[in-house]
Parts: sequence; structure tokens; C-alpha cells
Amino acid sequence: MAWELLFSSDIGLMSLAVIVGVVVIGAVMVKVYMGKMDEAARNPGK
Repeated sequence: MAWELLFSSDIGLMSLAVIVGVVVIGAVMVKVYMGKMDEAARNPGK
């Protein structure tokens, strides 16, 4: 029932879009922060 409502109704599809957007933004933030940590480790004291 919940899966059917998520994929078939307008509200469910909008909720799904928000969930996917949050996951994508989180993945991008993790990638950026990991790059910044690697950069900081390579250049100590700057």
C-alpha cells in the first residue's frame, strides 16, 4: 500500500523527488568534504 502510494500519487512522487534530491545532495557534500580533507592532509600548516 505505501509503495503503491509513493509511486502512483502526485504527493508520493513529489516526496520521492525530495528523498532522491536529499540523497544526491548528501553524496555531493561527502565527496566535496572528503576532497577538502585530503587537500588539508597534503598541505599541513596552510
